[in-house]
Amino acid sequence: RVKVLSDIHCVTTWSKLNNLWEGPSTSIIKELVNILPEAKFVIVHAAGGFTTNLSISDFFEADVLFAFKIDGKNISAEHGHPVRLIVPRLYFWKSAKWVNEVEFVALDRPGFWESAGYHNHGDPWKEERYSHL
Repeated sequence: RVKVLSDIHCVTTWSKLNNLWEGPSTSIIKELVNILPEAKFVIVHAAGGFTTNLSISDFFEADVLFAFKIDGKNISAEHGHPVRLIVPRLYFWKSAKWVNEVEFVALDRPGFWESAGYHNHGDPWKEERYSHL
């Protein structure tokens, strides 16, 4: 388990500062499965058919984790219990709730929100809110 202190930023312009997340780092997956060298992207699957896509490098950043707790308490069902992916440096839609599968793929596939017009990457510091289709 790791603990990560981070801010979160929503595409709708709100932020929540100083969140203490706890759970396994995504890097644990490297110890559990053989990721093929052609895998360049990760598709994170969640309840209800929700998906989000990340580059493999974004997925394995040191501060990305599968959170069970926030600020010392179990994450509520509303916010993703039992496990939520947390990707602190990207907009919060990339932090999928209710994660149930991680898929490594060679070619990028837009996730749920990306298919609906959100930016494919989602860096809040670059204002990557919406795609320019």
